[in-house]
Amino acid sequence: MAAVRALVGSRLAAASAFASLSPAVGRLPSAQPFTSPRRSPRPRSRWILVHLSRGGAEVQIFAPDVPQMHVIDHTKGQPSESESRNVLTESARIARGKITDLAKLSAANHDATIFPGGFGAAKNLSTFAVDGKDCKVNKEVERVLKEFHQAGKPIGHYSTCTVPDAVHSQQPPSWGTTADHAPLPLLRQSLDPEADSTSLCCIAPVLAAKVLRGVEVTVGHEQEEGGKWPYAGTAEAIKALGAKHFVKEVAEAHVDQKNKVVTTPAFMCQAALHHIHDGIGAMVQKVLELTGK
Repeated sequence: MAAVRALVGSRLAAASAFASLSPAVGRLPSAQPFTSPRRSPRPRSRWILVHLSRGGAEVQIFAPDVPQMHVIDHTKGQPSESESRNVLTESARIARGKITDLAKLSAANHDATIFPGGFGAAKNLSTFAVDGKDCKVNKEVERVLKEFHQAGKPIGHYSTCTVPDAVHSQQPPSWGTTADHAPLPLLRQSLDPEADSTSLCCIAPVLAAKVLRGVEVTVGHEQEEGGKWPYAGTAEAIKALGAKHFVKEVAEAHVDQKNKVVTTPAFMCQAALHHIHDGIGAMVQKVLELTGK
């Protein structure tokens, strides 16, 4: 069976890469555990890696070499005016050093890409946290999304509760105790150049909505439903970007078969962790299926 490699990226924000391992006999190579480089909360990044490992994928991790939007002083829950950090450097800490500059990522060498959600996607991979539907996407993130899309390769994204204030009031959100960035997972090229996809979670589907016109994504439900879906307003922002939003439960993933984009709500829902874990697993499984490996 052809080998598949995956990667994750953005201080774990929206672009990450996975460190590759030797292939296992008779099956796809296993993925090495990886943590998202800041601000895709570490648990969800690890969950992606666990599901990729179970699927037999080889993983690499990438992150953009750019300054963080800001650094949070978690003792105060406020930005630190006197401190600055680099997304790639911080991502390397979480990825245990096995990380590459996103600028070096090529769709020609990978089967798919996965973007974890989190503040990183909204603050470091794009300006969505501040500008909402008028946001700009990091040039390397935009390049990667377009490259994989044009190559017909899968893209995965998952959602996370990151920018409710930007969505509802168009004002910069109150930065609390959540992380700021995260990396993106990508799958390395196999023998079949036609089998490729992309996946996104949490707020990360906004990246696809902004870059890939008319793409189908999900961030869960479109109504708050008594607080179960507190960030439901994100769906309207996605529609404003020209994308199509599909209502899905937290443990489900939506597959845009035409564009090979897979998304799941994840932390957009106030749900038990095992349901969120299952939704991320569903996304990863669909991405791997789209690679045809």
